[in-house]
Amino acid sequence: MDNKLLLDFGPDTNMHAVTGGFDAHNINTCLITHGHSDHLYLEEMHIRKKGFAYADADKNAPATLHMYASPKTSDIIRGYDEYESLEECGALKLHEIKAFEKFEAEGFEITPLEAKHSVVLDPLIYIIKGEKCLLYAHDTDYFTDATWEYLEKNKPYFDFVSLDCTGMLIDYPGSHMGLKGNEEVKERLIKIGCADENTIFVINHFSHNGKLIHDELVPVAQEKGFIVAYDGLEIEF
Repeated sequence: MDNKLLLDFGPDTNMHAVTGGFDAHNINTCLITHGHSDHLYLEEMHIRKKGFAYADADKNAPATLHMYASPKTSDIIRGYDEYESLEECGALKLHEIKAFEKFEAEGFEITPLEAKHSVVLDPLIYIIKGEKCLLYAHDTDYFTDATWEYLEKNKPYFDFVSLDCTGMLIDYPGSHMGLKGNEEVKERLIKIGCADENTIFVINHFSHNGKLIHDELVPVAQEKGFIVAYDGLEIEF
């Protein structure tokens, strides 16, 4: 977001930096949703260490990547066999956060919310507020009661919402959503005043089990008011 925030650190992070043309060297803050390997792949951190990022091992490694994660996901990060070396060389700094406790990073006000996913990982989704406000909701099923209560009480207005649509035409109860769940979340956000006709809604995080390829999903999603994400998609709002 604004070339300042990275959401999750999956196994394609460095590839996306190369092919997508963004400067990973200057991104110093990463918000982790949970500890599954498609969202947290610490082996990719190696190239931020001396001797990998630079041919001259005496040169400094890139600036520290500040990684924010829930307590249980933080335990996974601390349990990584090279965590201490990453921390000692300054490549990584871990910040433990909790749902509904705001913090600031890179000039943004960030509020973690509960996700309905793997409870053993304390999964999170995020409100990110700067000049505009974004809701990033991957991986999660229809939001938890506690998250809806927070939204209904505080009523943040979202200019942009990105939703998990792993199932596409099918449901993944308890862990992910499909289009049906996306519609229900959108309708409720609008009903409680957190979104309106000006809010941009994007769906993302697709599985091959969802029965549609991208070009087949686009017209179905457009009818329901959703943009279908793809690698390299850029949206200004």
